Amino acid sequence: MRAALPQATGTVDRDGVKLHYEIYGEGTRTILFVPTWSLIHSRSWKAQVPYFSEHFRVVTYDPRGNGKSDRPDHPDSYAVDLVIEDVIAVMDATATGSATLVGHSFSSAIAFAVAADWPERVDAVVSTCGWSPIVPPYPHRAAAYAADPPEHPEGWQKYNAAYWVRDYPDFARFFLGKVHNEPHSTKQHEDAVAWAMDGDGEMLKMTMEARDGAVEINEAMYRRVRCPSLVIYGDRDEITPPATSVRIAELTRGELCVRHGGGHGLHARFPAWFNLTMRDFLARHLGTWRPNPPKGAKVVSRPKRVLYLSSPIGLGHARRDLAVTRELRRLHPDLQVDWLAQDPVTRFLAANDETLHPASGRLANESAHIEAEAGEHDLNAFQAIRDMDEILIKNFMVFQDVLEQDCYDLVIADEAWDVDHYWHEHPELKKAQVAWFTDFVGWVPFMDNGPREAFLTTDYNAEMIGHVETHPEVRDRAIFVGGPEDIADLSFGDGLPLMRDWVPKHYEFSDYIIGTHPADFGPRSDLRAEFGYDDGRKTCIVAVGGSGVGAQLIRRILSAYPHAQARIPDLRMIVVTGPRLDPAAFEWPKGVEARAFVPDLDRHLAACDLALVQGGLTTCMELAAAGTPFLYFPLRNHFEQNFHVAARLDRYNAGRRMAYAEATPERIAEAMLQELRAPRIPSPVARNGAQRAAAMLADLL
Repeated sequence: MRAALPQATGTVDRDGVKLHYEIYGEGTRTILFVPTWSLIHSRSWKAQVPYFSEHFRVVTYDPRGNGKSDRPDHPDSYAVDLVIEDVIAVMDATATGSATLVGHSFSSAIAFAVAADWPERVDAVVSTCGWSPIVPPYPHRAAAYAADPPEHPEGWQKYNAAYWVRDYPDFARFFLGKVHNEPHSTKQHEDAVAWAMDGDGEMLKMTMEARDGAVEINEAMYRRVRCPSLVIYGDRDEITPPATSVRIAELTRGELCVRHGGGHGLHARFPAWFNLTMRDFLARHLGTWRPNPPKGAKVVSRPKRVLYLSSPIGLGHARRDLAVTRELRRLHPDLQVDWLAQDPVTRFLAANDETLHPASGRLANESAHIEAEAGEHDLNAFQAIRDMDEILIKNFMVFQDVLEQDCYDLVIADEAWDVDHYWHEHPELKKAQVAWFTDFVGWVPFMDNGPREAFLTTDYNAEMIGHVETHPEVRDRAIFVGGPEDIADLSFGDGLPLMRDWVPKHYEFSDYIIGTHPADFGPRSDLRAEFGYDDGRKTCIVAVGGSGVGAQLIRRILSAYPHAQARIPDLRMIVVTGPRLDPAAFEWPKGVEARAFVPDLDRHLAACDLALVQGGLTTCMELAAAGTPFLYFPLRNHFEQNFHVAARLDRYNAGRRMAYAEATPERIAEAMLQELRAPRIPSPVARNGAQRAAAMLADLL
């Protein structure tokens, strides 16, 4: 799922070659992201467009030969002078009088050529890892292109037009692996290879045949550039010599910025750093937007301020986060808490009179992405989060803006993966103390998904471990919601430590945090009377969380209702669809009650006779604490529910695990009857987890 969609799309006809463009945002100034070599297309700017389109008008277009643009079949159609003029044609078609041009690699030269020959149309140029003929290429790359490729080329021998035609996918994998050569760049590499598959070897060969076009890109051209320019490069670039960017900056009198350890795709691999570097450059030279922190001396006597980030994937996080907040206010009565949150958490917080930060409206919705990734009760949670990278960088940029705009004493981040990742990757961006909450540590592969998933989860775990061990100062508190015995008895992957060995060295333990412990609800008989559950019937509540992923489970349970009612004649079933599912989308058997959203669902779960839930940890642990019998149906391929949650529930002797694929309506009905007849007795769940967590946080205020 994308973090931003275009407000307008169109094509411009360039003598029979149609170029597809997209327009985002409504700012007074325009940024035009110029497409690079036709090996990939404009989606390569996906980590920049959603953020900059909030403050600028943003235009992107696909290059000749890739994406949604045409694929000419003659080298002359890829001539450099035509590619340069494409920029002006797109600007004219989109009514763009002038713009900042952003170029990567080949399109760096294109952007500077436009700035040199149409100075009135270019406000500034941002170049990243620029290619230019003014500096010779790496000798091994030039030699490989000029040679005849062997039958089975290795390494840079694949950089040859004849081989591109013979085995384009293999070349793309090799070359783009050199573009994204930094450790832990698997996602950037996969994205780029996928975009490359929209092109082909014949097209790529023609683009190189056309490089010696009518327009010369030389030192004189760069000297003609008069607008401000920012030239960014990585000192480990294996595609273009770093000396190229150094020389471009000298000739254009531009600002030069190096990313140490960076390769050729900096805007993709280090998007937070790149975006902020570009944002601040434009603010300095064009007077464009950037966060403005309050001026004047710090007011020492002001109330303590907390920015709370609560995960939107389900509502369980929000309930426990609110419990922690209430305990924290007992210790700091004047505490001001602002929530940076998304739907459906925002509805829950509003119902509890909490204060939402206005920037919450700028966040891209993570729950919607998770729903889009799900199949029929099937969600590869690891891959879904991995594919959420565009949304996560967008939301991190919103968060970073907030922290730069205003002063907070503490950030509490409940599984805010974006903040934890980017602040560890760039510790210099940290603007406040941060407390990190999680109830699981470690991505886990499913053996049935093959060695690739095992490799990727190990790589992600290795990056996380490296982040934490290299920069322990980023997390001022790291709190595991549970105890040491709740850590999964698993390894982080080949060559990595065991989770139970590593986690205690880097986390404190709060014990489990219940939103409100059922013991505080009062006598169960009073609770049942309050909700009308004391009428002699067996009340069963079906709840599938705050996302829309549970729709298929609801339908399966509804089909089981007649079978269950036949076995349990006094059955009463209440289905809570959650805030993101419309009750009207379901066919309701006679006798089943439907409710869209129940803010005090935890109290209902403590009062009912039986619950059927998806498998999220918070809801299951609330049921365990209440002693309510329940069936839970972990999502297929959801590593957290199938490994971390299931192991914890086994330890508590709580709930009956059901495999959705095997859960026929008859089996569900039979399991319901068995749980009602012989309910298990769960181990006690701690009552003071929120208090313990609040005490840990209070030390930071």
